[in-house]
Amino acid sequence: MKIYRLTSFAILVVMLLSLMVACSQDKEPTATSIPPTATQQPPEPTELPTSTNPDDQEERDQQQGQSNLTIEEYTQAIETDPQNADAYFERGNAYEERGDYDQAIADYDQVIVLNPQPINAYVNRGNAYNNRGEAYGEQDDFDQAISDYDQAIALDPQDARVYVNRGLAYINKGDLDRAIADYDQAIALDPQLAGAYQSRGNVYYVKGDYDQALADLNQAIALDPQFAQAYNGRGNVYDEQGNPDLARADYDQAIALDPQYALAYYNRGVTCLRQDNLNCALADYDQAIALDPQYADAYAGRGFIYDSMGDLDRAISDYDQAIVLNPQLAHVYNSRGLAYLNQGNLNRAIADYDQAIALDPQYAEAYYNRGLAYRYKDDFDQALTDYDQAIALDPQLILAYNNRGNIYFYQGDFDRALADYGQVIALDPQHADAHVNRGNVYLSQDDFDRAIADYDQAIILNPHLTAAYLQRGYACALSGQFEQALADLNEFIESNDSEAFAYYLRGAVYDALGDREKAIPDLEKALELGLDPEREQSVQALLEEWGH
Repeated sequence: MKIYRLTSFAILVVMLLSLMVACSQDKEPTATSIPPTATQQPPEPTELPTSTNPDDQEERDQQQGQSNLTIEEYTQAIETDPQNADAYFERGNAYEERGDYDQAIADYDQVIVLNPQPINAYVNRGNAYNNRGEAYGEQDDFDQAISDYDQAIALDPQDARVYVNRGLAYINKGDLDRAIADYDQAIALDPQLAGAYQSRGNVYYVKGDYDQALADLNQAIALDPQFAQAYNGRGNVYDEQGNPDLARADYDQAIALDPQYALAYYNRGVTCLRQDNLNCALADYDQAIALDPQYADAYAGRGFIYDSMGDLDRAISDYDQAIVLNPQLAHVYNSRGLAYLNQGNLNRAIADYDQAIALDPQYAEAYYNRGLAYRYKDDFDQALTDYDQAIALDPQLILAYNNRGNIYFYQGDFDRALADYGQVIALDPQHADAHVNRGNVYLSQDDFDRAIADYDQAIILNPHLTAAYLQRGYACALSGQFEQALADLNEFIESNDSEAFAYYLRGAVYDALGDREKAIPDLEKALELGLDPEREQSVQALLEEWGH
């Protein structure tokens, strides 16, 4: 009789399903990671060399901040002598410094018309195309830049700095091997050219060859100890190698050498973030934005900080600004989608994930997050489709297997659920939640021994995972191991005293053990906290039968 009552209380599959999946199903939605692997995180930029005019950079540096005056002066000179190629050239330089690349290119065009072999005009027009391409994302501009650098190299194959600039254009096209070849040539022509080592080191960093990157950046610093960009690049390498103290020291040095260096503040903020020092990261992102209010990634990074702090409104505001400044940042749409998801605004979340995927069809985490949003909308078919695509793009994406397994479990497809949870455990044997979820499948199949074994392992991996105690208590109760069930339920209730089902189940266990005096208060507590109508009715009937 007592065992029958236990069964009538505890073995309703609907409640079992709701409890089991809640323990881990959507626990860690991902967006972009720290830095930037893609579980929620701002991207980490790589410092790239600035395009330079090889022959008159010093003069251009002196003209910085005086663009309006020089443009007027050179315009007057051109009006006086329309054949004055030098005036067009200098005015083009001034326009380029203002960021007016169209006007700069037009002036360099005129120089080339007036003097068909002006190396500097080809170089600087190439720089203007390259910079315009970076500013507006126009891939054709990079091809134009390379064409101009090719012409300059044909006119003077010994100018190492032109190879450096062409290397930058190749980087912007994503052709890292050609970029390295150009930096190799620049170094062969001028072994003292620190910028070539710094640039090549950054490319090796992007390729993940951290040892070679470190060697090049060390050489750049040895050649030029005042080279702030080289310290910044080396800091990136140290950060990726898991040396945050060395990384911060390099970012500190970069900032000491150039207090206006927004990128170094940003990267130091990333390192603070990796160390879970959110206030430090926030201060650095604030400074990066103060120095460069057009710095889209800094807004995105600060948005991530606010998101991590639970300040979703501020996070969304920063993501909005990042998108205004650069609408091509797929990871920012993904991050804003996550903020909307956490606010419960599922339609906006899905719209942002759609945009992230449109910008980057290979973005596995965006598919995963969109699947999560569809799962919250109970659109299981669309969620499964997105989880499938996420896994196809990234077979190591553990969360996608876990949450796909949860849907299969909801649908009663236990074999597929077991396969997905098994894959999670194969990829990460320390994943306690996956053991709980697989245990839940075994429990649904009345395979109590395997279920309990998985719950045991989950508790070994994470002794604070209370859901594992509840589910193990359930499995032990159903298999007649009432003392162990009682111990587990006590452990769960100690830290979860508002879960009606736990009191309901413990009341049933006490009844099974013949301790009606303890069973009654637990069942009354379950009624107070709120049971589903069927259980509420059965408990009320039972208490009436007992005279309560």
